[in-house]
Amino acid sequence: MLRRSTLALLFAAAVAAPASAMVGGARDATDGLGRALVTIVGSRGNFCSGALIAPDLVLSAAHCVAPGADYKVVQRDAQGQPQLRDIRRLAAHPRFDQRAIQANRATADVALLQLTAPLSGKTPLPFGAPGDPLQAGQRFTVAGIGVAQRGDGKSGGTARSAELIATGRPGRLQIRLVDPMTNNTRDGQGACTGDSGGPALQQQDGRALVIGVVSWSTGANNASGCGGLTGVTPLTLYRDWIETTARSWGSTLAK
Repeated sequence: MLRRSTLALLFAAAVAAPASAMVGGARDATDGLGRALVTIVGSRGNFCSGALIAPDLVLSAAHCVAPGADYKVVQRDAQGQPQLRDIRRLAAHPRFDQRAIQANRATADVALLQLTAPLSGKTPLPFGAPGDPLQAGQRFTVAGIGVAQRGDGKSGGTARSAELIATGRPGRLQIRLVDPMTNNTRDGQGACTGDSGGPALQQQDGRALVIGVVSWSTGANNASGCGGLTGVTPLTLYRDWIETTARSWGSTLAK
């Protein structure tokens, strides 16, 4: 699980002028990807990323919306000022295991948040599942609004993305991604604080599909921190739950 900030640090990140997100010099997330990303803030001081998959529906990570707290989505107005948008309801996958995610193990780290009203200026992304079979070396894009420098909350708040490759033995339960330029031997591009819940995307039939959510990160050589591995929960086993929940809430998923 990615580290949680204090509430004060979180609010500073939300109201700061646009800055980078994701460590390792990740590029700005432009076009449709950037317009689909949102910031999720919690009353207990955490902040996470999410992606719109319907005009009123955000896909994120289950560990980002733990019970016992209130959550809002941050949206910037035409003047660039942050506004808090209300959540109508949320649901974490019933098989999510908090202890597993704390140990970087595979679990159903998937959640949905329904907004009280669609966000203006945002464009939902279509979602699916990774291509089968999954193999080491396959390319994916991860995106989020987290910090560009570990421990510096003010370096978060703007959408960034990184092109990473699968390593180890990727499967239906978990995909581990790495910067191909550093291969986890030194700090490279990858997720960090605030990027949890952000989308992982794969090009399929000429378009980018959300195929997973960011769940955790490590530093180089699997040390604590960021810039080593980025752990992704693929949606392969959870597509039916997402579609059923969206339908029961009256949300129309992006195609």
